Amino acid sequence: MTLEERLARVDLLLLDVDGVLTDGRVVIDDDGVETKAFDVTDGHGLKLLARAGVEVGLVTGRRSRVVEHRAAELGIREVHQRVLDKLVVVREILTRLDIPPDRVAYMGDDLVDLPVLTQVGVGITVADAPAYVRDRVHWVTDRPGGRGAVREVCEAVLKARGSWGAVTAKYFAPPPLGVP
Repeated sequence: MTLEERLARVDLLLLDVDGVLTDGRVVIDDDGVETKAFDVTDGHGLKLLARAGVEVGLVTGRRSRVVEHRAAELGIREVHQRVLDKLVVVREILTRLDIPPDRVAYMGDDLVDLPVLTQVGVGITVADAPAYVRDRVHWVTDRPGGRGAVREVCEAVLKARGSWGAVTAKYFAPPPLGVP
């Protein structure tokens, strides 16, 4: 099966956070407040996916209020933090949502993601992931984590599913100004 055929079947995109939605750095100030930087183009891509009916979820080993806030901004309901065994959590999500593994894309960047990356329909990693992860996935993005890699995946899924035109029409052909 080609990558495009795999992407066309995606009903659920699950993402690791650190190193995928962010560049992997964690900034903690003197008061212990954690900060992460998210790429807004990734966020818009996730919103476009949601408009096309693709469910999105986060599965991360760390716990952070920043992640809760970002997920809420993006309307992501499946948020699983402080996950020690991602495969167990992903199995639970798939069972609850009644989605088979071959209709899932998972995007991760490190050792802890490998058990999931190798058992879903589309295992995806970022350009700056270690070679031992890049060598075991279906797709390595051109962009690094936290720098548009998620947007790259969102656009590819939308195009493969034939949803790109419908979810982007208002941007490419907006009504004239002054017309509601």
